[in-house]
This record gives sequence, structure tokens and C-alpha cells, in this order.
Amino acid sequence: MFLRQITDPALAQNAYLIGCQRSGEAIVIDPERDLDRYFAVAAENGFKLAAVAETHIHADYLSGARELVERHGAIAYLSEEGGPDWQFEWAKGNPQARFLKDGDTFKVGNIGFKALLTPGHTPEHLSFLVTDIGGGADEPVALLSGDFLFVGDVGRPDLLESAAGQAGVMEPSARTLYESLRSTAGLPEHLQILPAHGAGSACGKALGAVPVSVLGYERRFNGALREALHGSQDDFVKDILAGQPEPPRYFARMKRDNRIGPALLPEGKLPAPRRIGAADLAAWIEVPGRALLDLRGDRKVFMARHLKNSIFAPLSGGKLPISAGSYVDEKTRLLLVLESEAQLDDAVRQLVRIGLDEVEAWMPADEVVKAHEWTRAIPRIMTSDLANALAEDPDARVLDVRGADEFAAAHVEGALNIAYTRLGARLAELPAGRPVYVHCGSGLRASMAASFLASKGVEVVHVDGNFAEIGSPAVPTA
Repeated sequence: MFLRQITDPALAQNAYLIGCQRSGEAIVIDPERDLDRYFAVAAENGFKLAAVAETHIHADYLSGARELVERHGAIAYLSEEGGPDWQFEWAKGNPQARFLKDGDTFKVGNIGFKALLTPGHTPEHLSFLVTDIGGGADEPVALLSGDFLFVGDVGRPDLLESAAGQAGVMEPSARTLYESLRSTAGLPEHLQILPAHGAGSACGKALGAVPVSVLGYERRFNGALREALHGSQDDFVKDILAGQPEPPRYFARMKRDNRIGPALLPEGKLPAPRRIGAADLAAWIEVPGRALLDLRGDRKVFMARHLKNSIFAPLSGGKLPISAGSYVDEKTRLLLVLESEAQLDDAVRQLVRIGLDEVEAWMPADEVVKAHEWTRAIPRIMTSDLANALAEDPDARVLDVRGADEFAAAHVEGALNIAYTRLGARLAELPAGRPVYVHCGSGLRASMAASFLASKGVEVVHVDGNFAEIGSPAVPTA
């Protein structure tokens, strides 16, 4: 048996390519849309990519399963659990689709797979036991656990409510997840845990940075799993729902599109943005249906000079999909500001993975700063200066773009709290005609939020630096 974890560091997402070395067939589990990476691994190791499986309908990226089935003839193994609202609609009636219930099995070459219903994160969620039959094994070696069980954490059960807007399902989902985790009690200690996400993903709150684990270790040291196995359901529900980060606005769209079927990439290829210069900017700035994303890494440099109405979406650190996915609507035509052309391929992939396909143009940052007619600045102060700034401007409003739990622990008196990932849906709550001082915990989230607000015509000041340096009396004790 061949096994390879293929990771997208921006979304902390893991796909798995598993191949039978005897038959030459391989399957990919939970792939993203840019399939060339999986085909390359398969070809390098002598496999034909013959099948695809999904653990669930994803919220944080668009799946490549439909592309594999309809363009490349792969067989798809998909959940038929969860009820009518949780079906892969795009695959209904497709002769290449195989629908699975709890306990169903299939094989790829001499590798056996068994579907286990593990709901809670989503109602239709399956995990897959993997057995190397061709190698003589009669017990599974691994569990492809999707968003059910992670290294150090378990899948969050709140997204159907917090991201997809289904009121009242958060607590019942958490109780379902509790029962699902308890159902793993009979699985062997040696079982490798192959999760769909690692540290940095928005699909959990305490994911480990170790890429894989074993079930025996997780039973001992994964706090959420341990509580499910040995604690009360009520305590588990309370703890698992506490402190979950507010999801990006695009998560609801991913759920919708992965259910009905992500659009196929034109000719199966990624967008090829053209290089433009300052003479072309009139066609982009303040033009309806177009947006500018500035992918530079230094927020201080961005605040000092950037193209008017551009949104700060740093390419490094996984912030591009979070910023773009929170602030840019689908079908928007995009211009990217890059530090170098070498960043272009990675940037396009990150955007396509969240369904922002209209990436039409790019421009070097060193040319942007010279295009004075089109550039603007956003005022920037340090957190240590905020109290004085507010004293001098009593009409100003403070916007705290941290999470609700951070805000509850301590905040600036009178501040409005809207998580930076949710601003796009709550612009109407901002005061009209008053300057807004935007802060977070370190300055990074605030920089993205301030750029978005400025692009919408809000008078903003970016408050940079450590929240603790705001100091008393601006910050009351929690």
C-alpha cells in the first residue's frame, strides 16, 4: 500500500492519496480543485488516479471530486447519510458515483475501505477505515477521519449554525458529536489517525501541528476526545462550543457549492492573469464588480501606500483565503498586487480553492507605489497611543475585530465587537460619519479589517500593536 498526505498550508487542509502497488490504482480523499498536484504524485509513483472519496460536504474549500469524476472518469465514493439536505446533489444520477451508508465497504485494487458514520461536525460525515488487504492485513491500519477527529482536537459542531445560518442546531450537533466520539471505543489502539486538517485551520480551535497521530495517543492526550470518552455529555457540549472562532463569511458559500457541485474549471485549467501597469488602473479602481487584493506581507508598508480601495490580504500565513473569502463576493473580477511574479501561481491556487475564479490581472508592488495618482494611505497609530487619540476625538468609535471570547475577557470601554471575518455581513452596524479606530490582538486582523472598511468609504484608523499595551483605564478588567 502507498500512502501520501498532500497538504495545503494556507488552509491547513490534508488530502490523502492511497494506492495499491499491485494493481496500480489509486484513490484521493478530500481533494481540492487544483488537481494537478494529485496527478503529479500519482504519476511519479506509477499510479492511475481511478477514484475519489469525500468524508463530508466541506465548508472551507471547494472540492475537486466533481472535476475528477466529470473530466477524468474517476469513481466517486460519497455519503448517502444525513438526510435530504445533506446529499451530494451534483452526483445524483451520475453512473460514476457510488453512495455509501454506515458500514458499507469498497476496494481500490487490494486496499479495503469501510465507511463509518461519524456525524456531529456535519450530519452526513463519514470516516474511512483503511485495510491493506494486498499486504496480508486483516485489521485496518488507519482511519481517514476527515473533520471528525484531529490531532489534539475534534471537529467543531457549530458551523451549521455559525457559518451556514441554520438556527438552533449547534447544541444538538455537539451532542451528536459526543455520541460519535464514544462510538470509537471499540477501534484498535494502533489505528493511525489521518485528519483532514492541522494547526491553522478554522475547522477547530486546538488542532495540533503534528500531521498524523494514532488513536491510542489521542485517547490519552486529546482533551476533547478524552472528555467525550470519560466525561458527561453536558460538560462536553459546554466545552466544545466555547471559544470556537467566528468562521469566514465564505464558509456558507462553500457548503452550498460543494452540495450542488463546484463549477468546473474552464478546460480544467487554472486562471492565467495578465500583467498590467499603471496605465491600466483606470479600468480597475472604483469600477463595479472589480476588486483589488494587495498580497504584500508588511501591513505597515501597506498602510503607508496602496492602491485606492485595495484590500490587504497577505499571501503568507494563510491569510489570503481568509481575507478574500470574508471581503470579496463570488464572481468579482480580481487584480492582485504581488511582491514578485513568483507568487502568482500560489495566489491563484489559493483563490480558486475558495471559488474566486475571476483572477484576471496582477501588478508588481514596486510599480504600485509609484502610481501616485491612484494610491492612498490609511492612518496608523500604535495601541499605546489609542487612549490619547480617543481623548482628543470624542466622536470616534472603537471597533474590536477580535473574537467574541477575546472581547468578553477584556475590551475597550464602549467598543463595538465584530469579528474581522464577519464584517462583510455587518457593515450596517458601523456608525455613519464618525471615524472608526480598528484594533485586534496584535494588529494583523485589524489591518485586513481596516483595509476593507476603507474600501467601503469608512473613515478608519488602523490601531497596530499588542492589545495589552492599550492599558488602563481604556481596558476594564473582565
